[in-house]
Amino acid sequence: QVQLVDSGGGLVQTGGSLRLSCAVSGGAVNDYATAWFRQAPGVERELVAGMGWTTFYGDSVKGRFTISRDDAKNTVYLQMNSLKPEDTALYYCAARSSGTLSMRPSVWDYWGQGTQVTVSS
Repeated sequence: QVQLVDSGGGLVQTGGSLRLSCAVSGGAVNDYATAWFRQAPGVERELVAGMGWTTFYGDSVKGRFTISRDDAKNTVYLQMNSLKPEDTALYYCAARSSGTLSMRPSVWDYWGQGTQVTVSS
């Protein structure tokens, strides 16, 4: 059974940086497409960045966020720079057996528990 454990969230000031981590167990991270979603209160879950056969970044994070993977550590990362108050949300790591990325949360097979990111103005 594949399990994902998110970590690395916290409180940061505008312009600051955070690095989120997603530790994968029960499978090799390079066998899956992986992604980071985020969800703010009252808003649908949004695909922020993904890595599969292609790499995707949402328009609001392009140039500021970077998704990467360390196969030896079986971990996926999201480096977030130049953070803004509108980046405040609960961030979730996700994985799916298909290499195709999708913006639809329902097609992703595995989810982390979420890690809170709060950016103060």
